[in-house]
Amino acid sequence: MNYETRDTMGIYKENLSGPGPHLMGANTLVGNDVYNHKEESLGDIKEIMLDVTNGKISYAVLSFGAFLGMGAKLFAVPWSALTLDTDNKRFVLNIEKDRLSDAPGFDKDNWPNMADESWSKDIDNYYDSAKPGIFPG
Repeated sequence: MNYETRDTMGIYKENLSGPGPHLMGANTLVGNDVYNHKEESLGDIKEIMLDVTNGKISYAVLSFGAFLGMGAKLFAVPWSALTLDTDNKRFVLNIEKDRLSDAPGFDKDNWPNMADESWSKDIDNYYDSAKPGIFPG
């Protein structure tokens, strides 16, 4: 398989026996839009953070709040809180916009130490209610 046989979401177009929506190229996920359950745009994925010790994706770094590329705040969202919407070729994060804007974030020049266990625990706890299938009341 080569990159030319994949669509913009990294899903292979022609060969159904190849990787599909459950196995995708990480580079095809960067730049994908993220929406919430109210069909509101939350931004786009800027980076995928891999835990190389266990070979799993830990976080997607989401850019939110930018106007003409200025003033965007970045958020590390636990991968488990995102759902792939293959019909609309985007991700869904079940969170209200105001809750996301209040989430712990960072700017592009000052990233947190994502390997810090206390930071990871705080982030995971913040987004726990945003996991797929759970809609905040």
